[in-house]
Amino acid sequence: MALQQILPKVFYSEIQADLKFFIEDMGFTLGYHDQTLYIVSRDNITFLLVESHEYAIKDRPEIRIATDDIYAIYEEIKNRAPHILHPNSSTVTIKPWGLREFAVLDPTTVCIIFQQSL
Repeated sequence: MALQQILPKVFYSEIQADLKFFIEDMGFTLGYHDQTLYIVSRDNITFLLVESHEYAIKDRPEIRIATDDIYAIYEEIKNRAPHILHPNSSTVTIKPWGLREFAVLDPTTVCIIFQQSL
């Protein structure tokens, strides 16, 4: 037995701007969707995006995505959508806990950190 993937569910008050963030800015593909649930994927990463004002106003999560080539994903995002780079983590840096990291922010301040082990 092995755990294989985490599928975060993120709640939004108005989903359309956040779909643009995932699809246009981050390069994800929209799969299944209905009036309140949108599933976006890229490589082995899947997000469940749910339109629910009630839950969206409670908390904005921080999500980490591990990669095997942080510099490639950083260059892609920097060239495609530099405006989403987190102001406090807008370049790849080496952290004392043994990771290379950079981060992006969606329009509602959901923070997505990309990381690669040293």
